[in-house]
Amino acid sequence: MTLKTHIKPKTLSSAFKRILVLLSFIIFSCGVKPNGELVIAEQGSFAAGGTVKKSPGSFDPVEHGAFNPGNQSTAGQTIHGDHATVFYQKPVNARELPLIFWHGFGQSMRTWQTTPDGREGFQSIFLRKRFPVYLIDQPRRGLAGRSTEPTTISASTDDQLWFGIFRLGMGTEFYEDVQFSKDPEALDQFFRQMTPDTGPLDIEVNIDAVSALFDKIGPGVLVTHSHSGGQGWLTALENENIKAIASYEPGSNFVFPEGEVPEPMPYLGGELSARGVPMSEFERLTEIPIIIYFGDYIPEEETQNPGKEQWRVALAMARKWTDVVNEHGGDVTLVPLPEIGMKGNTHFPMSDLNNQEVADHLFEWLQDKGLD
Repeated sequence: MTLKTHIKPKTLSSAFKRILVLLSFIIFSCGVKPNGELVIAEQGSFAAGGTVKKSPGSFDPVEHGAFNPGNQSTAGQTIHGDHATVFYQKPVNARELPLIFWHGFGQSMRTWQTTPDGREGFQSIFLRKRFPVYLIDQPRRGLAGRSTEPTTISASTDDQLWFGIFRLGMGTEFYEDVQFSKDPEALDQFFRQMTPDTGPLDIEVNIDAVSALFDKIGPGVLVTHSHSGGQGWLTALENENIKAIASYEPGSNFVFPEGEVPEPMPYLGGELSARGVPMSEFERLTEIPIIIYFGDYIPEEETQNPGKEQWRVALAMARKWTDVVNEHGGDVTLVPLPEIGMKGNTHFPMSDLNNQEVADHLFEWLQDKGLD
């Protein structure tokens, strides 16, 4: 017996319309249009934290109110500075927990934006995954350049130094099979991401500002890079709104319980030391899931390549720290990317050619920890 189903044209049209409406709803709820355009529900910027400094004396709006560069009276006037500047975007149908991205040394929020070779960075990648994103310029850096303390900004010719330390290569030669684009324009853009401190680098000032950000926005996942890695642990000790940390190549300020701090680890050109805190404080780091990533070109043994050497000890210290946190009941996952098949990554895996794959690994971890 053959069963034949007949649908009238009018009924088919009505059903088709309902399907289109449903598909439109699904697409809109995902925050991405069929042509790939992101749908942003809300965006903006603001300052977080900071201080106000006042000069002695009284301000006279007549006597002191004229702009006179180099000979301006500061009597009785204030300066608002030492805050973080934050740019945020929330996609349509956003997930509950936002990702808060904090840059490393000499960098700004550009670390997480468009890659030097023009592809989408973590900002857009995770917006497409429906996460609200917050990008930080830490105090006295980038868009948060208003400092309450003076400094001298040098104009050092040091591009090749950072080329090596960031493990793109050595001198001016890229490493073989490196994941960073070898297009000269991409390298030019990368060098132009560097930005100076406009005041003395003060870790406590940075921690206070980022903690103020979490006070303002509530619970979220902190994503750090390099120099902000250690500052991230310290901020988590102060603020319980940090529900997890993902750290890309943390290089300093590893926090251990007092009495369990490892000996300083020497390397070619320096020494890496850890911090000790009371166990009552340290236990906070055992209460949240943490994942740490390191890229490629990091040797296990001493080398005469200074750009690789400091990351050798950073990875070694990260291994020690991971073991100690987990021994005290924590949940730290350490991921050297070459060990999971991702080879050629630099100190900036969020900018490398395989940054989508790197981001996907973080997304899977967030899902596994119930942070999505």
